[in-house]
Amino acid sequence: MADERTAEDADGAERTVVITGGTDGMGRALALERAARGDRAVAVGSNHAKGDRLLGDAAALNLQDRVEFVRADLSTVAGNSAVIDHVAARYNAIDALVLAANRQSPKRIETIDGFESTFALYYLSRHMLSHGLVPALSRSAAPVVVNVAAVGLTAGKIHWEDLQLRRRYRTVAAQLQAGRANDLLGVAFADRHQGTVPYVLYHPGFTRSGDSAMERTGPLMRAAIKALAAVAARPVAESIEPIHAFIDSPPSAPLTAIDRGRPVPLGLKTLDASAARRLEQITDRLLEVREAQSADDVGRE
Repeated sequence: MADERTAEDADGAERTVVITGGTDGMGRALALERAARGDRAVAVGSNHAKGDRLLGDAAALNLQDRVEFVRADLSTVAGNSAVIDHVAARYNAIDALVLAANRQSPKRIETIDGFESTFALYYLSRHMLSHGLVPALSRSAAPVVVNVAAVGLTAGKIHWEDLQLRRRYRTVAAQLQAGRANDLLGVAFADRHQGTVPYVLYHPGFTRSGDSAMERTGPLMRAAIKALAAVAARPVAESIEPIHAFIDSPPSAPLTAIDRGRPVPLGLKTLDASAARRLEQITDRLLEVREAQSADDVGRE
């Protein structure tokens, strides 16, 4: 983060920060902390009760005017489109988009759009929001997108011939594929927008971030993760501190990759530009097909 740009008028000014996964773990902590620092936090989540708890905690801290909860199912195309439309209608500009929504599933679940749920929530949602909110981000003096995933890791792969994992689904394979897809999303976004909005791929490492990502995991895996977290996981406050730095002083480079405090070389094989272009083209086609199907459905009603 040595090469940074900070707008002259940004210091001390209220920022608007949109956070997915904003009612749990790191996202929740970030929303409350940004509000405490004087920013407006827009927390996006799917669970109404968790959203109410977030708003209640914000009110208890006298931050009720600085925290907004937006309920949306980000595993669906319509849910992401609704968030983009809401933000565009309510805010002329946003200063940061923090992408942290993720959920594991022990069994393959297909969304109403026909996508495997991990692919849809962990990757496709981030693709849609990253590109869809560029107009609002571009109106900020110092914008940034922070994609919280697993950059720096090389495990897993993109299953090019079976992106929806119909032939063989495994929880870990689905998570790793989405993680590698987010690496490529960062590369493709930086290439498409040429630094208009700096993009940060950030891997915080294993964090005590609550149970949201494990809600659909089996009891044995859940118990194992909790036991490991008790001795090896980082506190949430420690993991979100670099995100504050990215928001306060966005990098000037089109793409920055950080793995647990260490810069990731952009020549890493998981950040391959040709693979990024290939995935972007496939993703654009998937969304175009889904949009056409939605239009047909409306026409038949």
